[in-house]
Amino acid sequence: MASRVVRARLTPDSEAALRLLISEGRTESEAVRIALEESARRRLRRSALRAEVEAAAVDPTDIRARREVMEDMESVSPDWPQ
Repeated sequence: MASRVVRARLTPDSEAALRLLISEGRTESEAVRIALEESARRRLRRSALRAEVEAAAVDPTDIRARREVMEDMESVSPDWPQ
């Protein structure tokens, strides 16, 4: 893929983040590329985790297992003070 130039107006927070990355010895271009790639990886992980949680929430086997664990915990937990 050919290089692409992107322009952005930075907020004070994004300016500070860019300074931090540059202070680690990176150029502005490297810092922006790294930040975009790290952000994309985090979003992909969150999306995968969200999908896993949503699937577990409706899976009959997982629902049954959660209920069993809650019943076990209830049976060994002390009563709440009045």
